[in-house]
Amino acid sequence: MIYQIKEKFWSLGNSFRIQNEQGHDGYQVQGKAFSWGDQLSFQDLQGRELAQISQELFSFQPRYTIKIQGQERAQVLKEWSWFQKRFSLDVPGPNDYQIEGSFWEHNFQFTRSGQVVADISKEYFSFSDRYGVSIVNGEEDILILCTCIVIDQVLHDEQSTH
Repeated sequence: MIYQIKEKFWSLGNSFRIQNEQGHDGYQVQGKAFSWGDQLSFQDLQGRELAQISQELFSFQPRYTIKIQGQERAQVLKEWSWFQKRFSLDVPGPNDYQIEGSFWEHNFQFTRSGQVVADISKEYFSFSDRYGVSIVNGEEDILILCTCIVIDQVLHDEQSTH
């Protein structure tokens, strides 16, 4: 499945719209404007919450929790490395996702069990962030899309501190 994530340019808090490959809106992400750490709600178009994304404030490296139906489903962790940025998507069991690529150019891949399961690339020359996301059939689309939002948040936080 192919998605396009677009950050809303004028909004209080972080807000995103996610379109499917036909260009139709499929999901929305609403961020709380005034909160300690990032708190985001991943919703369908009727405003029903499908997932919650929350930043853990007391962590050495950026760490976010993703809850689906009120249950913790995964953690996204920025891993420490010398020269490149890496993230992991820790899910229950042995099949965690590794996320690597060129974070300077905002192009990266999700791998699971040695197989590429998602490609993400940033579109340039737009007023707000816009990402193309291609996910292999059978993967957890909502979990991967939530992780893309987390990576965008972390990269923005890092840019604003430099």
